[in-house]
Amino acid sequence: MTRWYGKFFGLIAGWMLLRHPAGGLVGLLVGHAFDADWFKSPADNPYRVFGLAEDASDAELDLAYRRLISQYHPDRLAGAAPELQRQAEAKAREINTAYDSIKELRRK
Repeated sequence: MTRWYGKFFGLIAGWMLLRHPAGGLVGLLVGHAFDADWFKSPADNPYRVFGLAEDASDAELDLAYRRLISQYHPDRLAGAAPELQRQAEAKAREINTAYDSIKELRRK
């Protein structure tokens, strides 16, 4: 389901702020931009962490998750320098967060 409320509120806000029918069109365009995530950073895409497209299957996602988490798990670097352990913990946290957010998106 696509979002529509940005367009609606953009139309109303543009009409009220600019007091002209063209203001409604400007607001509609801005609302569409928000609905289409034009202003969203590419870093916000959880699929980027795994190097997968959004149409990847659950099996591909699970395989990529297991591969990355086994590579970056902090327990693999138990005797390493503290800086490397902190980096591994941060990367594992990023992988787990991305995996959880993808699973939550797919549940909807």
